[in-house]
Amino acid sequence: MGYIAVIDYDVGNLMSVNNGMKYLGFQTKVTADAKELERADAIILPGVGAFPDAAAKLERTGLMNEIRCQSEKKPMLGICLGMQLLFEKGYEVREANGLGLVPGTVEYIQTKYKLPHIGWNSLKFPNPSPLFAGLDEDCYVYFVHSFRGLPTDPSTVIATTDYGTTITAAVQKGNVFGTQFHPEKSGDIGLQMLRNFGGLNK
Repeated sequence: MGYIAVIDYDVGNLMSVNNGMKYLGFQTKVTADAKELERADAIILPGVGAFPDAAAKLERTGLMNEIRCQSEKKPMLGICLGMQLLFEKGYEVREANGLGLVPGTVEYIQTKYKLPHIGWNSLKFPNPSPLFAGLDEDCYVYFVHSFRGLPTDPSTVIATTDYGTTITAAVQKGNVFGTQFHPEKSGDIGLQMLRNFGGLNK
């Protein structure tokens, strides 16, 4: 059995993701080494923070191109900021280029509700995905964010939630998955999603 690489690029939340995968019995490596990403069976890109700073860090370390390359070969999961970085561009603080793995942009949430959006919200599944195998619509997961992905291709949207406006809660394009919410903080529901992801490379 191989391992799942959890990318360390100096943005928070990676250890809770790593611990969640280990709890489920998966072997993991927290790494910023491109060669470790190449050897991994799957990749997780976690993250909490600002889009342009995170994108600059990935570019500076050479991980941006390696992630693009590896995402064509194996399952990849972006979580929270990690999901936002899957898009082509982000507009948090200033315009910045993302990984470009999912067509669309990341922009400030336009809603009458308080931001950041913090708390538990239910999901709708507009398109089927193996990430949600064994789960029903209206299950609840935990969000913390002020920006949302705006995909240009509706077929990439695998989950939505409502926060005074429709929020793209999860995306999938080929091997690439992303969740705006935190599965590692979403109890048994989130653990099932992580279990599903971990099983994709078997």
